[in-house]
Amino acid sequence: MNSIQVNSLPLKDVIRDIATILDIPYTENCDEYLLELPASVGKGSIRGINFEGGLGLVQYDCLFKEDMEIHFIVNNIHPLKFLYTVSGTLEHRFENEEDLHEINQYQNAIVASSKHNGHVLFFKANQRVKVNSLEIEREKFQAKMECDINSLDEDLLQLFKDIKASGSFYYNGNYSLNIAGILDEMSEFTSENFMRKLFLEGMAYQILTHQILQYQDDRMDELSRLLLRSSEVKQIHLVANLIENNISQIPTVENLAREAGLNINKLQEGFKKLYGDTVNNYVQKKRLDTAYNLLTKTDLTISEIVNAIGLSSKSYFSKIFKEKYDISPSEFRKKYSGK
Repeated sequence: MNSIQVNSLPLKDVIRDIATILDIPYTENCDEYLLELPASVGKGSIRGINFEGGLGLVQYDCLFKEDMEIHFIVNNIHPLKFLYTVSGTLEHRFENEEDLHEINQYQNAIVASSKHNGHVLFFKANQRVKVNSLEIEREKFQAKMECDINSLDEDLLQLFKDIKASGSFYYNGNYSLNIAGILDEMSEFTSENFMRKLFLEGMAYQILTHQILQYQDDRMDELSRLLLRSSEVKQIHLVANLIENNISQIPTVENLAREAGLNINKLQEGFKKLYGDTVNNYVQKKRLDTAYNLLTKTDLTISEIVNAIGLSSKSYFSKIFKEKYDISPSEFRKKYSGK
């Protein structure tokens, strides 16, 4: 296993130390420091940028040929880190501990070391790992945000105010769909210089805002949680497929939520985010889409179509069909199919 030991403050020193150890150059542009990994080590890049008020950002997009440990060791209080794994798996441990914390794709972690103890990040060989790390120097950040942070959840308030690093802190969760969207925007942004720095600083504060909301949501009991996590998007798509493939016998919303392993609040939130509608409205749309195809492409009677789309009332079907297409089902068939 290879290892790199770096200083963690400020972030330009992180890039400088890694570049020195790997014997490669690095570049600086509007306070953002960038190095490209040499082919002998792997491929990818590491970027670091400091903003005003104690907030910084490190972006790892790396594929190492061999297992790699990056040690953040400096005789000082280390930044509070918010880690977001976009792809691959990152492992973290505190310098003074042996326990490894896995941070998988779509997961995030809040990590704070105690006293002057540092952090170790572990990258597995031959695996592309993309991680965004928000870095907060608590003393500087508190001075800038003192009025605002007093309204935080008690645990987070103590974490931000612990400028002497009296204790360690570790929290792991699945980051929200809102955070995932911000991370995607950051990855796709192509402007450079001042525009990039301004954009990244704004995105960093947005992530921090949504992280606080997510932490509060995680502390609620499971049935009351509202925020949809990126890891749960697949489950929402599975429910949508279940609806389409079982149009004649669609389970209740309660049973659909149970099938997905989500509470009803999250299921509804997921459909609003991904499909712009409630579950029931999505079901009705799919029923009417199916009815449209059956009316134009089959010889089924109106009653048979009503049954095929899982409704029991012919009059109700006629009502909702006319509301959408401004024509009754029977008139529609005569007009568009000639039957």
